[in-house]
Amino acid sequence: MTRTTLVSLVGLLLFCTAAHAQFPAGKQGSSNVRVLSHLPLGANETTSDIELEQDLSRPYAYVDRRLNPSGFDIVNLKDPAKAYVMYSWRIDRPELHQGSGSLAPALVKTRGRYYFFNGFQFSASGPDNDLGAIVFDVTGLPDTSKIREVARVRVPEALGGFHESFAYKHSSGAALVFTTTSGGYAAIWDIDKVVAGDPGRGLVGKVPVPDTPGARSKNWHDFYAGYDPASHQDRLYAAGGGGYYVFDVTNLAEPKLLTTITGVSGVDWGHTFTPTPDGRYAIAETEFQYQPLRVFDLKPGLDGTVKNITRPIGAWNADWKNLAHNHEVRWPYVFVSGYEDGLYVFNMMDPTNPYTVGYYDTFDGGHAKGADRPNSPYTWPIYQGAWGIDIRNADGLIVISDMMTGFWAFKMDGFDGWNGHQWGMPNVSSVQDWDNGPDGAPKPQKVS
Repeated sequence: MTRTTLVSLVGLLLFCTAAHAQFPAGKQGSSNVRVLSHLPLGANETTSDIELEQDLSRPYAYVDRRLNPSGFDIVNLKDPAKAYVMYSWRIDRPELHQGSGSLAPALVKTRGRYYFFNGFQFSASGPDNDLGAIVFDVTGLPDTSKIREVARVRVPEALGGFHESFAYKHSSGAALVFTTTSGGYAAIWDIDKVVAGDPGRGLVGKVPVPDTPGARSKNWHDFYAGYDPASHQDRLYAAGGGGYYVFDVTNLAEPKLLTTITGVSGVDWGHTFTPTPDGRYAIAETEFQYQPLRVFDLKPGLDGTVKNITRPIGAWNADWKNLAHNHEVRWPYVFVSGYEDGLYVFNMMDPTNPYTVGYYDTFDGGHAKGADRPNSPYTWPIYQGAWGIDIRNADGLIVISDMMTGFWAFKMDGFDGWNGHQWGMPNVSSVQDWDNGPDGAPKPQKVS
């Protein structure tokens, strides 16, 4: 299929599903989305992903700062209308460190302490190209003098660091972080073991990328982990290789492939893959201009009706000329950081016909004016604007990190928090219950 044909088909699909809403010219946001605060953070393209603490008593957002100097900022949201940067950290010898740098933030609570697990990607032209992550103890906040580095995770056998990470409270009780690597597998880290003094012992599992014909990549890009109460399984939803894959990772030493989404028309690589709380549907992104977010029904693959899923049941995009990037699912809403489109929220109660319910344009630049790489297959000029997004379940706070305009905090009218049980769903999202474990999972037995 030629790119011209693919563009035409995707544009037709979006038109037919009425996913591309039209708004009055010059209107930056919908009337139901309010800006609480905005903080410009620095030079264009230096802001990457974002993570938001979930306890209202810990009102902090962690914003990764990529390129040079690489590090992170902590934003204080005690008063969301008066947000400010309370702490900044940058890598030592920043002028020598090359590559993307700080990209993969994750937050973990274990044994009464709070840790910020921050992934890096440094290139071989400078130091630390074997550095995957630095772990900071942030328990003492708001006293920033108590922040301390407790571990550096290095993977010399898979140079290039960690592009993405996902923190997960396993049904066994373990506090885990899943990370990408350049070695054709996802690494699973037990944080208690990582911070105990020997990070190498913290590697408790690997999830290899299946060999898929026609795959653009041999590595993972992004993933989501969640407990499935119906099957009593810990599941990993992994994007990369030639598409999207679902694994049973209840036994961390022996992950089992449950179903795949490959051979999809126009898709030879997966970028981001997020299920609904019940694991029935999933939102899937592939990182190319004109590509919509696709909605897949996972049931035929999980119940064994088919071995591989090849067709989406729905699709959504804010603007067919652009690209929706990262997203968070809080059923029935999906919150999107949409590069040039900024914050968008759509409703997927009917997965075959998702529709926009709110938006705010955080992007401040020209269309497709990003840095180009002519010899690359990727659509680089469109990769500018809103990068990361996170939601605080306790009160519905929405935060966005924009590569050009910095940090944003929002509220959407009528969305004052989220609990899956209020929607007849498992209370499962990217937010972890670090104290009690996954919703519906049996509690681990304490050893006396």
